[in-house]
Amino acid sequence: MDRKELTRQYKETSRPMGVYRVLNTASGKALVGASTDVQAMLNRQRAQLRLRGHRNHALQADWDALGEAAFTFEVLDTIEPPEGKPDYDPADDLRVLEAMWLDRLSPFDGKGYNARPRLGR
Repeated sequence: MDRKELTRQYKETSRPMGVYRVLNTASGKALVGASTDVQAMLNRQRAQLRLRGHRNHALQADWDALGEAAFTFEVLDTIEPPEGKPDYDPADDLRVLEAMWLDRLSPFDGKGYNARPRLGR
């Protein structure tokens, strides 16, 4: 297989979309989020923390204090695009799935790094 074919196959391969968690194993605090490519998002979260540029200052401060070994990066749940719907937009499904996990884990205030959702959203 030539390079062009490999590139085309890569671009056409669907990425796992869903909900992820960055967990501080020392305190139990977590950051929960959703992405159309959860593995890429977890890599991004890890890279931002390593480079000391994460936008969540509380998470970054804990990372700096405790080190990388005190954190795990995991996929909590995934969704599959429906068969035969090439124009599928996962945004609403991801919002619902993320809301479910936020409700289940409640990673707010002292229990996590997420901001509480605003009412009406």
